[in-house]
Formats: sequence, C-alpha cells, structure tokens
Amino acid sequence: MTVPSGRRERKKAATRQKIADTALRLFLERGYDAVGIRDVAAEADVAVTTLFSHFASKEALVFEQGDDFEQRLTQAVTGRAPHEPLIPALRREIHGLVRHCTADSAAPIWSMIEESPALREYEESMRLRHAETLATAIAADPGLSPTTTACRTIARFAIDAYSLARGADDPEAAVDEIFRMIEAAWEVSCPSVRGADA
Repeated sequence: MTVPSGRRERKKAATRQKIADTALRLFLERGYDAVGIRDVAAEADVAVTTLFSHFASKEALVFEQGDDFEQRLTQAVTGRAPHEPLIPALRREIHGLVRHCTADSAAPIWSMIEESPALREYEESMRLRHAETLATAIAADPGLSPTTTACRTIARFAIDAYSLARGADDPEAAVDEIFRMIEAAWEVSCPSVRGADA
C-alpha cells in the first residue's frame, strides 16, 4: 500500500486499513454471505457512511489492495529504466504479485472468493479494469509503437498470467511459461522491438 504523507492522509489510510482488516476477519470467521456492511462498520467502530467513503461496495472490502495492484503494474511500465524492455519488467512485477498472493496466509481468502459468485464476478470486473489501465500505460509509452489492439491484448495476457499462475502447482514456473508466450506475441505485434524484450 502506498504510504500517505500528511497526518490527515495517514489517519484516513489507517481507518481504511482498519475497516478492511475487520471485514476480512469477520468474513473468514463467519462466512462472506453471513456478514453485512453494518456488521463490519459496528465491529470497526465506524459509521456506515465512513465505510462507504472508503469502499464502494461489500465486495471491494475483500479486494482492498486492488488499486495497489493496478498501480504496481502501471509503474512496471512507466517506472522502468529508459532502455529496459517492457515484457521483462511486467514479468518481474507479476512474479512479485504472484508470490504475495500464493503465500499460505492468502489461501483462505482465495477459497472464500472461489466459493462466492459475487466475489468471483467482482474479481473479473476488477481484472478487466486493471487490463484497461495497463493497456493505456503501454500505449502512452513513447518508446513503444504498438497498436491499440496490441496494447489491450498484451495487458490482458499479463493480467491473466497473474490469475492462471496463482492457481498452478508451481506458480513461479507458470509465470515464466506464460510470459514466454506473451513475449512471442509482443514480438509479432511490435516487430520494431523484436529482440529488445529478450
């Protein structure tokens, strides 16, 4: 999570984190469907309006790090060194994200998500949003010249790599395998960068 600078921002971030932590604890203890927004607000000792000022929906409480995920992927594109190839930068970031989400502590959360149609649907919509944001970042890179379709396709592949690897027996190997295919697709769609992303 990005560290806020000012006192007010730190207080808001702390309140947001408290709400998210409380919600997750209640969801895991009682079951996602058995816990309502009012339950979370009461347990976190905040007003329902305060909860909604931080989270747009009940589903968003489970995916509270979704914005950080999106920022990290965008930063992998915009923050890489001037001559660093795109695909290895994305692969490195996806590796980090997969390591984080396949930690033992994350297993109960993913089980809960898999068991809830509402959470699965929310995750899918979030992945589509992340892919569009990533595609925009790729398209805006002055050192690249892919078509809009190529940008959107590579972005979707990268987001899907995260999801597919997360469920693989060997997530690290799965990321590498998937990114070999992504790299091949990138070289076909952007011949001008062929070999640069090796």
